[in-house]
Amino acid sequence: MVLGAVTSAALLLTGCSSGNVAALKRLGLPEAASAQAPVIGHLWIGTWIAAGTIGIFMWGLIGWVVLRYTSNNNEMPRQNRYNLPMEIFYTVAPFVVIGVLFYYTILAQNQVTYETKNPDVTIDVVGQKWSWSFNYKSAGDPAVGQDVFQVGTIQATPDLYLPVDKTVRFNLSSPDVNHSFWVPAFYEKRDIIPGRNNNIEITPNKIGVYRGKCAELCGTYHQSMLFNVHVVSAEDYTAYLKTLVAKGQIGEAKGASNADPQGTAKIYQGEEVGAR
Repeated sequence: MVLGAVTSAALLLTGCSSGNVAALKRLGLPEAASAQAPVIGHLWIGTWIAAGTIGIFMWGLIGWVVLRYTSNNNEMPRQNRYNLPMEIFYTVAPFVVIGVLFYYTILAQNQVTYETKNPDVTIDVVGQKWSWSFNYKSAGDPAVGQDVFQVGTIQATPDLYLPVDKTVRFNLSSPDVNHSFWVPAFYEKRDIIPGRNNNIEITPNKIGVYRGKCAELCGTYHQSMLFNVHVVSAEDYTAYLKTLVAKGQIGEAKGASNADPQGTAKIYQGEEVGAR
């Protein structure tokens, strides 16, 4: 029976493409696109291995008991009031499992929350009802010379550009309700809570376009809080910031507590303008 199951699984995997096999190995995670992602990916896989091992062991015990003590008579077996060694084992074992998982979780947490003193890029991200504002702190970059911004609306999904292999610090804030900054390919997300400053550091290491979204049910148009993440070369990143300068999107866009729910107007530094 076991041999048949293993053979069937092997045949199933050989019929899959390499991409599907890789996806199965990640156990549902998307393909990683940041230097921090493998840390979380390894924790995810390790947790499933631990859970699967414990599950197989317990299923095996249940199956063994069912087969070993199957009887055709209806006599009640001898009853024991307690089994001290077994009760100690069932009490201690869960704490051992929890302790091991907690230890590796703390190790992963320390790595992904580590902050560098001088990140290569700093971007202030504002989650507002119901889109995103991205403020590139590029005034110190001689090639750009000014801080620039990009703002999205319900009708226009904003783009977030990041340079590959550069450490990016996102300073997160919200002028209205709770949001959550999430790029699935980075394997991390951070909550954005009004009145509190939060941040996250990511080093994107794979050029491409990825989807970002709000992972917090934030209100009526939560489904519109999407954004596109473009991981590009350093040259293309600088060129993009220059296009924002050329468009006059200079300074900061910190969102507005009274933003139009339909996204038809936003407020930039106190001046109301049409949606861009």
